[in-house]
Amino acid sequence: MDRASGLSVRLKLTLSYAGFLMLAGAVLLAAGYFSLSRGAHPGVIFLVRSHADLLRSFAPIAAVVMAFLLVFGLVGGWLLAGRMLAPLERITDATRTAATGSLGHRIRLRGRRDEFRELADAFDAMLARLEAHVGEQQRFAANASHELRTPLAVTQTLLEVARNDPDRGDDELVERLRHVNTRAIDLTEALLLLSRADQRSFVREQVDLSLLAEEATETLLPLAEQRGVTVETAGDVAHTVGSSALLLQMTTNLVHNAIVHNVPEQGLVRVVTGVRPETVVLDVENTGEQLSPRLVATLVEPFQRGSRRIRAEHAGVGLGLAIVKRIAEAHDGTLTLTPRAAGGLFVTVRLPAATAASTGRRSGS
Repeated sequence: MDRASGLSVRLKLTLSYAGFLMLAGAVLLAAGYFSLSRGAHPGVIFLVRSHADLLRSFAPIAAVVMAFLLVFGLVGGWLLAGRMLAPLERITDATRTAATGSLGHRIRLRGRRDEFRELADAFDAMLARLEAHVGEQQRFAANASHELRTPLAVTQTLLEVARNDPDRGDDELVERLRHVNTRAIDLTEALLLLSRADQRSFVREQVDLSLLAEEATETLLPLAEQRGVTVETAGDVAHTVGSSALLLQMTTNLVHNAIVHNVPEQGLVRVVTGVRPETVVLDVENTGEQLSPRLVATLVEPFQRGSRRIRAEHAGVGLGLAIVKRIAEAHDGTLTLTPRAAGGLFVTVRLPAATAASTGRRSGS
């Protein structure tokens, strides 16, 4: 934004200091003059014959005092203003540096807490969040490009092989192309869903997490039976406010992830909903391989698939937990992942509980 140039804050403070000092001096001199003219102080004899004589004697002294106060106010105000505004200059320099795209620097303003220190600390925290967000977006873009390029490269390879081998049957080629194309479609839809959750472009309504948990488990029951996994659901009615479609997708992703990343046989998935003070909770627990806390911390990153990259039929595209995290955050909730001591994962989603005020709203975020 183009703005007309004006006086600097330091100069304004300097003029304010000097003006206030001269005003105070003028008031004191005026008070002294009227006091002398009336002989207000007991025990003092004034040898003045008239107000004119007093004014002629007092005026030069007042002029010298006012000139001294003006110079002292300007010099002292300039130095004091510079000292007071020094932290602001550091914050301004850091802001200009951040505007160029460099987010790795920090102000780290020292000293006791005051308004400038709080502003600098808040700016440092904002830079840290921005740096983490930009890094996450860069990794996401790189991974998404790689994941989208893979099915295209496979398709091109299959077509090249078919062209160089005319005697090869078309049925196998069509089936493999269908599988690759389905994976590309799933990945694209997952990316679109992730973008929709980030933008919070959805209508809010009252949703019961317990009903969503039952619907998700019923939908995925054939997959669980196929893989020898037992799914248990329990819990209380848990009302929250948000998008029913997105919250169902979140629950489905959690249950699907728990079924796929489980032990080969006799696995267990437990889905529980509950109500806490001001929050509702969705817990999804599953058996599985041993997971380290460091590995678990990376599972919410896009395109992470545990300790190994699973390419099975129902492995997904590596965005399941990333989508869950974005949907939870879009609903002002949190996602917590904890490795089970016996192997597997314990996932907890906390969302704000529905209130009379929130259920009355039907507008998007």
